[in-house]
Amino acid sequence: MAVTPFVNEPLTDFEREENRRRMEEALAAVRAQLGRHWPLRIGGKAVETPERIRSLNPSHPDQTVGWVAKARRAEIDEAVEAAWRAYAHWKTVPAFARARYLYKAAAIMRRRRWELAAWQVFEAGKPWSEADADVAEAIDFLEYYGRQMERLAAPVPVHPVPGEDDQAFYIPLGVGAIIPPWNFPLAILTGMTASAVVAGNTVVLKPSSDTPVMAAQFCAVMEAAGLPAGVINLVPGEGGEVGDYLVGHPRIRFISFTGSREVGVRIHRVAAEVGPGQRWIKRVIAEMGGKDAIIVDETADLAAAVEGIAVSAFGFQGQKCSACSRAIVLDAVHDTVLEALRQRVQALKVGPAEVYEHHLGPLINERAEAKVLDYIAWGKAHATLVAGGAKVEGPGYFVQPTIFADVKPGSKLEQEEIFGPVLSVIRARDWEEALAIANDTEYGLTGAVYTERRDRIEDARERFEVGNLYINRKCTGALVGVHPFGGFNLSGTNSKTGSPDYLLLLMQMKSVAERL
Repeated sequence: MAVTPFVNEPLTDFEREENRRRMEEALAAVRAQLGRHWPLRIGGKAVETPERIRSLNPSHPDQTVGWVAKARRAEIDEAVEAAWRAYAHWKTVPAFARARYLYKAAAIMRRRRWELAAWQVFEAGKPWSEADADVAEAIDFLEYYGRQMERLAAPVPVHPVPGEDDQAFYIPLGVGAIIPPWNFPLAILTGMTASAVVAGNTVVLKPSSDTPVMAAQFCAVMEAAGLPAGVINLVPGEGGEVGDYLVGHPRIRFISFTGSREVGVRIHRVAAEVGPGQRWIKRVIAEMGGKDAIIVDETADLAAAVEGIAVSAFGFQGQKCSACSRAIVLDAVHDTVLEALRQRVQALKVGPAEVYEHHLGPLINERAEAKVLDYIAWGKAHATLVAGGAKVEGPGYFVQPTIFADVKPGSKLEQEEIFGPVLSVIRARDWEEALAIANDTEYGLTGAVYTERRDRIEDARERFEVGNLYINRKCTGALVGVHPFGGFNLSGTNSKTGSPDYLLLLMQMKSVAERL
């Protein structure tokens, strides 16, 4: 059967009353399911453990989204062995057949789209549009990576030599550890897992303890798609207890990780050790965050720039590695932009994510809230508070969208990843200083420039040191297949998810030469 060309999944327009009604119905249906228990899934079987992880609703921390069995080292060992048993057959399944499991899963996600978005509203605190976009991106990854695997299944072109039959082709690596983040609990998890699987690998999936129910939902989708037992093994557990053990396991061939710089660097260090019986150097794919900047010059469309900064900084409460954390504004328009941002942010509504009218929901947990408030306290002592700056009253982990001005380049607020709704506005004398400030961090993930000057656009294209650069648009919202995503420096290994190159990270090339 011919596969149609890839097209990004359209987003839902919640301005339409019909769509708002359908989302309300989905929220009500999911609310009735809260509090369920979800076991581990190892070798296609449900596995119970003595301890459980409680997943809570960050909008209402007293509300339990679900209970999930908590894996220990024994379950990690069991999952690794189950994955190797499944790998013996899965690696022989033709690429086009593996791809069709992804297409089937995408069709199931489309049918369950409203429900899957509703689960994210409760478990991750995502506002409606963010939850819907997350599901759409998950579908995109399934459709895109399926097609990319079909493309890569063709023989690799090699130069012919007289008297030999020479071939080169890609084969899978083996069993990998998939360690996704909580902030895109379906999209990134799906992309990381489905890419490994469609390339012929089998995996041990350890989701974030903040969003383990979404991982269980994903595994249910893949089982409904008919994926063979043991290809994906679900083992939620505490990172400190089983994370290092999984990464250092001598039977793990590769690790795919998305999360903080600190954890990513540790994974690299642990994975570099060769354990007893280990027969390979582990491959590490890591996406580790950013300190992203948007530059605005004196020629820019200021209304568009202000909107792009606000959406990039405060979408999903700033809990994106691509979020705009720094607005670097040239002196000639600094005050105008700052005032417009202040007015724009003061119009934003903060509250429980299940309420459509709320633009910002909660931070993911109590630790995140405390961390963001600590940065705000530091900012109040070392910069000028322009908007926000306080916790929102109520039981949830709500923090006002916050803007600081007079932030000094090189300072704590300007250099460190906050992962919350805090924006630093920095005055630059000219274009050269603005670009120097933007590049002066250990990260290099996303950035944007608002300007009408062609020379500056070309200069940014060459010298703005980020993996994803956007011109006259926001710095968030990378589309699968359109904006290959991954950063430079300590933002990670520049893995470029959603690109024609990504699956190559999960395979190795074999060359066979036969003398005729």
